[in-house]
Amino acid sequence: MPGLLRGVARTAVIAGTATSVSNRVSRRQGQRWAQQEYEQAPPPPPAQPVATPPPAASGAATYDRIEALQKLGELKAQGVLSEEEFAAEKAKILAS
Repeated sequence: MPGLLRGVARTAVIAGTATSVSNRVSRRQGQRWAQQEYEQAPPPPPAQPVATPPPAASGAATYDRIEALQKLGELKAQGVLSEEEFAAEKAKILAS
């Protein structure tokens, strides 16, 4: 009987070790594949510049500028525009 228990215990240890190693290998392979997919993914498209509103009547022009500046600020806050792009677009809006 002790020989039988020893054999069962040995089998359980071997099976547990094999399962652990198999899971670890699968996890590593999954991480490698995910890294390869990330590296091969195409870069995001470049940000589109903000279109400046057309000139309008003086009262409406002020409102349009404020609205355009607010949208521009939101794009900068979201990270769509860099500081240089933001400054250039802001200058265009204020010059109109």
